[in-house]
Amino acid sequence: MEDDKRVKKRSVLLLVSLLFCTFLSFNPNVRQLVNFPEHYLISKEGIQLNGVWSKLIKVEKVSLNQIVTVSSGMSNSLGTEKLEVAYKLFGIIPLRSGEVEVMNPMKLIPGGQSIGVTLQTKGVMVVGQAPVIDKTGKKVFPAKEAGIEVGDILLKINNQEVRTDQEVSNAVHQAGEQKGNANVLYKHQDQILEKTIKPIFCEETARYRMGLFVRDEAAGVGTLSFLDPVSKQYGALGHVITDADTNQRIEVFNGKVMASTIYAIEKGKRGHPGEKIGSFVENSVFRGTIEKNTITGIFGTMSGQVVNPYFQEAIPVGWESEVKVGPAKIYTVLKGEKIEEFEVNIDRVMHNRTDSKNMIVRVTDPRLLEVTGGIIQGMSGSPIVQDGKIIGAVTHVFVNDSQRGYGVFIQNMINQSQLLDNKAA
Repeated sequence: MEDDKRVKKRSVLLLVSLLFCTFLSFNPNVRQLVNFPEHYLISKEGIQLNGVWSKLIKVEKVSLNQIVTVSSGMSNSLGTEKLEVAYKLFGIIPLRSGEVEVMNPMKLIPGGQSIGVTLQTKGVMVVGQAPVIDKTGKKVFPAKEAGIEVGDILLKINNQEVRTDQEVSNAVHQAGEQKGNANVLYKHQDQILEKTIKPIFCEETARYRMGLFVRDEAAGVGTLSFLDPVSKQYGALGHVITDADTNQRIEVFNGKVMASTIYAIEKGKRGHPGEKIGSFVENSVFRGTIEKNTITGIFGTMSGQVVNPYFQEAIPVGWESEVKVGPAKIYTVLKGEKIEEFEVNIDRVMHNRTDSKNMIVRVTDPRLLEVTGGIIQGMSGSPIVQDGKIIGAVTHVFVNDSQRGYGVFIQNMINQSQLLDNKAA
C-alpha cells in the first residue's frame, strides 16, 4: 500500500514537472534566455523581461563603449551602444550573459508596390557559346578556345569599353577588319584577365565574330520592401538579381525601378512556382535608381510619390531578436497597382544567417491561397509586418510547397543597403 502511494506521488510530481517544463518552453522570456546569442543587434526593449520574470530575474547591463551617433541621411538617429548583458536569478545566480549591440529606434515605411526593374550590367555578360562557320565550312569557337566561359564579363575590346551587345559586335568586327586580332579584357569570377582572340569572318552575316552570345541587361517585376520617408532610400526584392542563363549575380552599371501593373496571375502548384504577369507603367508616379544589387535585394534612391494605404507614416523596425514564430501580415499587389494586406504565419526563425533565407513564411490567408496558391514569383520583396513592426520581406517560394517560402530579416536588408555601414567606420 505504501509503495502504491509512493508511485502515485512520483507520477504526480513527474507530470507536474513535465507540465511546468512545457510551460517554460513556450514562455517568450525563457526562450529569450535560451536563444540568447553571444553577439547581435537588439532594440532597447528586447533586453528587458516582462511580467513576473522581471521580479525573479535581474538584468545587469555594463556599457562597453560610449554611444556613437551616425548621420546617414536617414530619418532616424542610428546610434549604437555595445553592452555586456547578464541575466541573474534573484540577482545572484547567473543564467545567461552575452555581448549585444543596442540600436536606437528606426522607422521605415513598408512597401508593397509592384515595381518594374531594369538593370544594365557592368560590362557585357557571356551567356552562351556559338560556332562561327569559316570560309571552309568548318565550325570554329574562337572565344571558347581562348578560354572565355559562360558567365564571364567582357569589359574592353582593344582598349575600348563595351557596355552593350551592339558595342561588342562592332568592336569585334572592327578588330577583325583592321588588326586581325582582338585583345579582350574580361572578368572571370573575381579575376581580371586579358586574352588575344582571332575573330573569324562569318559568310552568313558578312561580319567578323568570335562565337559568343552576350547580354547587357535584365528586366523583371518585383515588389518594393521599404522606403525611408526622409532620405528616400529604398530596398526591394529581398534577394539578388541573377542572370537567367548563368545564374550569376549581375553587377550594376546602371538601373532603374518604376511602377508596374499586374494584369494576370499564374497560380502556383507543386513543382511549378506561379508568377505575377505585369508590365511597366509608362507614366509612373515614382522612379528609383539601382545602386546596389546584393544577396538581400536591390537598393537605391526613390523620387516621386510612394503610397501604401495601410501605413500613413513610418513604423518601427523589428530587429532579428524581435522576430518570433507566429502570425504576421504581408503587403503585395495582385491586380493593377492596388496594394492588399494578407495573413501569413512565421513557422520558423533561423537566427545568425546573413543571407536572404532567415525565416520560413507560410501563407494562411484564404483569398491569397485561392488566387495565387501561396507565394509566387513577383511577390519577392513583399514586406512582412509583425506586432506593428516591419521585420522582413518575402524572398523565395518552396518549389514543392507553394504555400511556404523564405523571408529575409529587415535587419539584413538594412545592413546590405549600407544604411548602417558608417557606424562601423
